[in-house]
Amino acid sequence: MTVEPISGYEISTDPARLDLALVHHWLSTDAYWALGRDRETVERAAAGSINFGVYKSGGGQVGYARVVTDRTTFGWLCDVYVDRDHRGRGLGLRLAREVRDHLAPYRLKRLLLSTGDAHAVYAKAGFVPHPSPQSLMILG
Repeated sequence: MTVEPISGYEISTDPARLDLALVHHWLSTDAYWALGRDRETVERAAAGSINFGVYKSGGGQVGYARVVTDRTTFGWLCDVYVDRDHRGRGLGLRLAREVRDHLAPYRLKRLLLSTGDAHAVYAKAGFVPHPSPQSLMILG
């Protein structure tokens, strides 16, 4: 899937377009949730996910997100990243909306995410705080 340009940008789920070396660099050096993540982990995570790349029209990759999902009941949006030189243009919001819209035909019961600093961006894409955070648990 490739969508219409976003003022000089486009979003695609074509795995052949992904620059995983660049994604690894972003995540391992600049994403607070993935600092130090090794290249093999990035590649394995991408292989098990629906990947979304943001690309400058006619140019290279400037953003990334992935969704871990069974394509039936549940999805987890993670590793959302926009290159620092391309922030402030609404690309994060557009990326979140494209993920939401791409997954809509699956009629997932839940699409979850975790963020430490982008609540307002995700709220604009329709995400809300979990109604029962006390029911969530984590291992690891």
